[in-house]
Amino acid sequence: MSAPNRGIAVISGGSAANNLVDVFDAIRKSKDCPLSYIIPISDNGGSSSELIRIFGGPGIGDVRSRLVRLIPDCPNNPERMAVKALFNSRLPAATAAASQDWLSIVDGTSNLWDSITPAKKELIRSFFNMLNLEILKRARPPSSTFDFTSASVGNLFLTGARLFSGSFESAIYLFRSICGVPTDVVRVIPAINSNFSHHISATLADGTVIVGQNSISHPSDEASSKDIGRRPSLLLADGDCSEDTDSDISDAISYEEDHLPGSLATLRNKNISFSKAKNEDLPSRISRIWYINPYGQEIRPPANPRVLEALNNAQAIIYSIGSLYTSIIPAIILRGVGKSIINSPARHKILILNGSLDRETGPMARPFVASDFVEAIARAGEESRGRQPHDFPPGRDSSDLPTSPDTIRPYKPIPYNLYVTHILHLDGPGTPRVDRDRLTEMGIETLRLYGRKIASQDGSQETPLGMQYDPNALIQALEVVLGRKGDAIVRDGVGSGLGRRIHWILVVERNDRRRYSSRV
Repeated sequence: MSAPNRGIAVISGGSAANNLVDVFDAIRKSKDCPLSYIIPISDNGGSSSELIRIFGGPGIGDVRSRLVRLIPDCPNNPERMAVKALFNSRLPAATAAASQDWLSIVDGTSNLWDSITPAKKELIRSFFNMLNLEILKRARPPSSTFDFTSASVGNLFLTGARLFSGSFESAIYLFRSICGVPTDVVRVIPAINSNFSHHISATLADGTVIVGQNSISHPSDEASSKDIGRRPSLLLADGDCSEDTDSDISDAISYEEDHLPGSLATLRNKNISFSKAKNEDLPSRISRIWYINPYGQEIRPPANPRVLEALNNAQAIIYSIGSLYTSIIPAIILRGVGKSIINSPARHKILILNGSLDRETGPMARPFVASDFVEAIARAGEESRGRQPHDFPPGRDSSDLPTSPDTIRPYKPIPYNLYVTHILHLDGPGTPRVDRDRLTEMGIETLRLYGRKIASQDGSQETPLGMQYDPNALIQALEVVLGRKGDAIVRDGVGSGLGRRIHWILVVERNDRRRYSSRV
């Protein structure tokens, strides 16, 4: 691939970054290059948790979410719109209604099939039928049955295709082919190419360990308190003996075909229902994310080779908005990723800073600032390269690092600007504070955009939850950083919902403190 046509690699999670798909597509078109989405597979919440509980396998929710978002909107193609609606639908939250709706999809009587031609309908149904058969084979009523409540139909299809082909990437290829997602210019790449589950744990600054992504980010209603507060030495292969119940024993027997005997029962919890808005603060900051095997022991899995290929052939690397420690870091700590980011020909490595703070970037008594996001990304990249946490130089808050006064180490500085060169950020209520002096020391430029307030859940604008990027402003900012190709400014909006002219001010704050403004 020639240098001018090197691609853009976007490291992101699922739902939050879906809002920027049109932005990234506009940049891809302006640069006339391929676009790769690198997405982690460690999510064990929502309907993915039930599929993992029964079948094992990767957390597919974020991959499915991005694939569905990439299905082209074609009002003149009713079948494609119907397929998109099918894979984007969820079963009801009530158990009986969910099971009934699932059976109507399997037997072909659901209204979701109305605009889909018989040939495509029967092809899709064949994978639903296979999955349904596998669910029935694994059922051990009344104690162990599959819970269809709030299940994503797209997740169910991808699982059926994965079980049939024995390959997650083959299931993704089939999904894209059926849905008409372009394969030549946009790729969705799972961070790990695996047919097995890959879970993460978090170590907090006070030594606490939290097991599983869902417990780190947004504990579900079903999650047990035993997922938090244990030290690494207590991550026993047979779970917490003090809480060994009959249901745990039944679960181990029912799913021994798909889960290794003795593996942690906490990784097979139901995490279907959760709310990101009602989570309590973590007791202290997250200091490290690491992968674990089914017994809770730390492992260092390699990245998907296609991830390394995308990074090694990128003209720009973008860390998208999303959960820092459960959407971005899980892709960076994989073996090979840190080296590829540092050695990538990409001149621009851009962090789009979140418009609000969450459970992972607290506690709110001491919230993350912009440099903390950079620190987390760079430390994860250095760990990917084989550096141990105690090899890092102490930061401004050494409580985040397990150092010993009896140990003297020749610390090697972290090359921050080899991981992040620019930060795009919003300025308003609820946004992370941008500590420009520290970022200047790191060699990082900042660009401030004006966005819109996110109203609180009660609709009040007086207590906003944060800020939201204006798509046109973000496109302009990215083009300022990357350099425009011809007249690449988008003047009439992106996509069908943004067809209006938006006036805005972009303030570029560079290390020499000069300011520039641009008006579309």
